[in-house]
Amino acid sequence: MTGTDVQKEAEDSGPSGYAAARLRLLTEETRSGPPRRSALAELTDDWLTGLFAAGAEGLRGASLVAVGGYGRGELSPRSDLDLLLLHDGSDTKAVAALADRLWYPVWDLGLDLDHSVRTPVEARKTAGEDLKVQLGLLDARHIAGDLGLTAGLRTAVLADWRNQAPKRLPELQELCAERAERQGELQYLLEPDLKEARGGLRDATALRAVAASWLADAPREGLADARRRLLDVRDALHLATGRATDRLALQEQDQVAAELGLLDADTLLRQVYEAARVISYASDVTWREVGRVLRSRAVRPRLRAMLGGGKPVAERSPLAEGVVEQEGEVVLARAARPERDPVLPLRAAAAAAQAGLPLSLHAVRRMAAATRPVPTPWPAEAREQLVTLLGSGRPTVEVWEALEAEGLITRLLPDWERVRCRPQRNAVHLWTVDRHLIETAVQASEFTRRVSRPDLLLVAALLHDIGKGWPGDHSVAGEIIAKDVAARIGFDRHEVTVVATLVRHHLLLVETATRRDLEDPATVRSVAEAVGSQGTLELLHALTEADALATGPAAWSSWRGSLVADLVKRVSAVLAGDAPDDPEEGAPTAEQERLALEAAATGSPVLALRAQTEPPAGQEPSGDPEPLGVELLIAVPDQPRVLPAVAGVLAMHRLTVRTAELRSLTLPDGVDGSVLLLDWRVAAEYGSLPQAARLRADLVRALDGTLDIAGRLAERDAAYPRRRGVVAPPPRVSVHPAASRLATVIEVRSQDAPGLLFRIGRALEDASVRVRSMHVSTLGANAVDAFYVTGPEGAPLPGDEAASVARKLEETLRG
Repeated sequence: MTGTDVQKEAEDSGPSGYAAARLRLLTEETRSGPPRRSALAELTDDWLTGLFAAGAEGLRGASLVAVGGYGRGELSPRSDLDLLLLHDGSDTKAVAALADRLWYPVWDLGLDLDHSVRTPVEARKTAGEDLKVQLGLLDARHIAGDLGLTAGLRTAVLADWRNQAPKRLPELQELCAERAERQGELQYLLEPDLKEARGGLRDATALRAVAASWLADAPREGLADARRRLLDVRDALHLATGRATDRLALQEQDQVAAELGLLDADTLLRQVYEAARVISYASDVTWREVGRVLRSRAVRPRLRAMLGGGKPVAERSPLAEGVVEQEGEVVLARAARPERDPVLPLRAAAAAAQAGLPLSLHAVRRMAAATRPVPTPWPAEAREQLVTLLGSGRPTVEVWEALEAEGLITRLLPDWERVRCRPQRNAVHLWTVDRHLIETAVQASEFTRRVSRPDLLLVAALLHDIGKGWPGDHSVAGEIIAKDVAARIGFDRHEVTVVATLVRHHLLLVETATRRDLEDPATVRSVAEAVGSQGTLELLHALTEADALATGPAAWSSWRGSLVADLVKRVSAVLAGDAPDDPEEGAPTAEQERLALEAAATGSPVLALRAQTEPPAGQEPSGDPEPLGVELLIAVPDQPRVLPAVAGVLAMHRLTVRTAELRSLTLPDGVDGSVLLLDWRVAAEYGSLPQAARLRADLVRALDGTLDIAGRLAERDAAYPRRRGVVAPPPRVSVHPAASRLATVIEVRSQDAPGLLFRIGRALEDASVRVRSMHVSTLGANAVDAFYVTGPEGAPLPGDEAASVARKLEETLRG
């Protein structure tokens, strides 16, 4: 039977004919999705038109209007009918009789009905008082009666909505936020409400309302398909349960999946999550744009008056090379060239997360369309920017989602596709696999002060469950994937091994601590053999806690934490061998010796800048050499305050220190004096590098005291407004008395920031300690700096004095 035949049967047979035609339509296997919803709406229109015609004979000035979902022509099998009987008020008695002729047949068939009888004035008044009524009227559609009456109401309601948008849209946003707080996020729930949860059908309707206001519009790409997918799932849910429900309960999921022709319930949930993610992201972007437009409208008259009627120019504040802040968003600089800069997406994302700002939709889409792939293995900057992004705390989530919405994450990390939107059928887990990985990185960012290699911790956090997209033990599969990913993003062989070990054994500590006898030496010995080193154990301990905290409240407790800590202590004792050897100082290169001799002869600093194009040790070169940074060599006659002077000059010139070493150089026989040699790798925050001659001139002034570095840095900081940004964990300063026999090792772990080394160097000088050598590394947004210090006589510091220096240094950095 064709659709026309079904409609004719409904028209000819009254309510019973409509019920039979409706049943026939819903059981047709050849028709589903949008065609069935549309056909059901048309069938219902024809039936109601017949009821209206029979009951409105001789009545003028009345019409029947579909609103809400029915107004959009989207009837699911058990959807209620949202109807408005509109009239001009001339014959209320006849209208009341007509209402009875309409409503009772609907109720008799057992259909849910949301109905009202109003004049246009009453409808507009009610809409002005009730936002939900106004939203329903935005989708008003004429069914029967006076078309002019319906058209007049539609025009008036849309005009009211657009005129009142500055007031009503914030109300709608608050309504959406309250609903999300109650119902949760659709893209993560095991039993989601397809309509009410965040990212569901209600939010899709809200986006239509925003678009109707003409104030802002949602990103259209993929939105219609996402909405259609959720409606298809709801249709199947109604047919499977025979009820008007929007909650996709666990016991219904296999049947719903079968109704849709899907492989299994996990495939169903993954499609639901993907649709919800599209709608959620579109909502975030849209509401951000609404806020921007409303703020702009609020300040525009005042700015126009200040500018004498001219158009205000949006301020653009630089964040990184090719990346600026504009109107509360991170956008690309005018000179940015995504097609020539494969690291730009990671640099922009890291800058956005560090500043606590969203990435502009236009910027993300431009980068997705134009940026070429990152070379394999990744250049050092790309790896560092990824680590910075992962270590930025809570803002990482929103920035990551923006990249993922435009496909940039799977282009950077192809293995991500298998875990994207993958459900976890475990009541302990709050998130899908991919979101859990990001949440683990967020938690791990709080522990970067506890480990010597925060970059390895953050990357392992991102990858620890990457094997869940493959059959078998996800830890075993994940180890293989992690090796490949870590090598691809540019880690050396040793670092790749550490990351792979962390992924393979990320459950080892918590499972052993809670399931094995820690008094049995074999238990502890087996863990020590699997971990292999103190450094890996330290990282695994932090990853274990981050993973548990990111799983959910049931996965971690003080009891579990104490058991794991006890195991770590026992394993550490097994792994402890001889005290670490003191750092060996290699022989200087010819260039280093030349600079040292020149500095000794002239009594002033000399320096050299050169680009690094050689790959790190253990990494094979590929393709054309690409600069990995700029090496800065400085030789300075040994004297006080060298470290703060050099660090301060670099900070003044906006040079970021990636790695740094300082050591005292022994001069050849016959050359008097001693020279400090500094070998650092630096990069410009943005723009080009300063000339070597200018750096040297400022360094001379800094050493002779004529350049006020502290004052210059303070002035610059005061000139830029503070951004809300990420709240970094506090710095930690610790003493490692057994790390060297010749010096006291003071380790500083802190958020990297302009002038950090200057502040550390000045604090150590103020404490009257001598820096014998230092080893500085910047890992993403984290600085891990080790200073080998002695007293004025060249001996290691006594224990209490070392503790006092560390405490004062930590207080300085916290201040």
